Amino acid sequence: MAGFFDRAMKLMRKHDPQTQEDGFAMLQPVASEFVTELIAAFEVETDHGLKGWLLELIASAGSEEAFPVLARELTSEDESLSYWAASGLTKLNSKAARTLLWENGPPAWPSVGPPTR
Repeated sequence: MAGFFDRAMKLMRKHDPQTQEDGFAMLQPVASEFVTELIAAFEVETDHGLKGWLLELIASAGSEEAFPVLARELTSEDESLSYWAASGLTKLNSKAARTLLWENGPPAWPSVGPPTR
């Protein structure tokens, strides 16, 4: 399965937008199986767009393992990162996640939907 993750990440790093989307689409339905790898990739990623996609995948996984990353990024000045962090915490729906969301008040980003890629 590590080969699958590596192939998807390689596609997401290509310059062709459709190829990038293909890599993202490969990981989206199985994000919960790769939370550890997604978090590791997120922590070292320097490309802003790819970093946002990785956090989106982490958020969609619905894994408690992601709580520390989501909690940290909730207060990010980057709207896209704080949006996906809030989305992931909402999906977790744990007491700790709900408390963190409540303590941080309404998000700074618009409520019309996720930031554009």
